[in-house]
Amino acid sequence: MTVERVGVSFEPELLDRFDALIKAKGYTNRSEAIRDLVRRSLIESEVEDEKGDVIGTLTIIYDHDAPNVTNRLLHIQHHHHSDISSTTHIHVDEQTCLEVLVVRGRGDDIRELADNIKAIKGVKHGELVLTKATL
Repeated sequence: MTVERVGVSFEPELLDRFDALIKAKGYTNRSEAIRDLVRRSLIESEVEDEKGDVIGTLTIIYDHDAPNVTNRLLHIQHHHHSDISSTTHIHVDEQTCLEVLVVRGRGDDIRELADNIKAIKGVKHGELVLTKATL
């Protein structure tokens, strides 16, 4: 693999903070940390393309005692069955559930699924994490 060298200028305070971060994250050098940051930015930019293929997770916390929440979640998930590869359901306590959906499909379809689920009354929190389906 060939590499090209580039120069990057930092203010001393920013560089000190960056060095502390990369040490805490276990990087052995600045170059690999910067490459990871660039890769992440490129992937995030490409994932923003609404029609591109993405893969990721939707994590939700909900109150299973809220009226109709379980039925609404199941209905939406069945409607998007082709976008959901897997689900994991965990009972956090007597009232609270955590569910993780592994999702794959067109970015706009996956975002619609996540928005519909997060909007259900009784869903306390939801977070969608996506990356490109092919790297």
